[in-house]
Amino acid sequence: MTDPQPTHNTKPSNPQPTYRTDDGDNGGVSRGLLNVLLVFLESAITLILRFDPKLRQLAYPLAERGTVVCIRTYLPHVQFYATFGYRGVLLDDRLPNDKTTPDMTVNAYSFQLINAITTHSSGSVESLQIRGSHEDVHDFKAFLVQLGVGGVIQNLLGKVKGKPAPTPEQKAEKQENYKAKIAEQSARIDELTMHNHKLNTALIELQGKQKSTLIALVVVGIIALVAIIMNFV
Repeated sequence: MTDPQPTHNTKPSNPQPTYRTDDGDNGGVSRGLLNVLLVFLESAITLILRFDPKLRQLAYPLAERGTVVCIRTYLPHVQFYATFGYRGVLLDDRLPNDKTTPDMTVNAYSFQLINAITTHSSGSVESLQIRGSHEDVHDFKAFLVQLGVGGVIQNLLGKVKGKPAPTPEQKAEKQENYKAKIAEQSARIDELTMHNHKLNTALIELQGKQKSTLIALVVVGIIALVAIIMNFV
């Protein structure tokens, strides 16, 4: 997969990266130390993903595409890979066997990368040089912003405190919704009352007609009885 042209600001100036899988030190940091750091970071990300549903949602598109990110830092110089999958984010110092090139590359000084994953700031993420497709870069940036320590703390505080107190605008909107519901129910009650009144009126009219019909039948019966008696007199 060929990396498209960069679409974001560039801090460090560096040549086209090479994706090495050989043994030995990884650009100034020993492979053993790097692997320890990667295991620690991978465990931390897995834990955060478990308790942060929004972060899981942002990671899902990258996991669905099986996105592989090559991350290269300077001072010290380190290169490692992040592979997004349904089991989480796997970190390794080697490119996965099923990939010849990563889907994205991230180039930054070490302090820039640390700021990006600790400050919960989109500005810190924008300072990274990221190469890749527009879709991958957009999704990866959103993931990094939410991954920040600030986002984790905010998420934990939200779970402890529960729902935040509503703002005056939210209260006003809620009151307007209540008023609208009350007005709707009042209109419905008026409609039902009017319909009930019509039914009562129709019932009274029907009872009146029934009474008139009964009286007429009685009168006709009496007249018929008188007529029969007169015939025999």
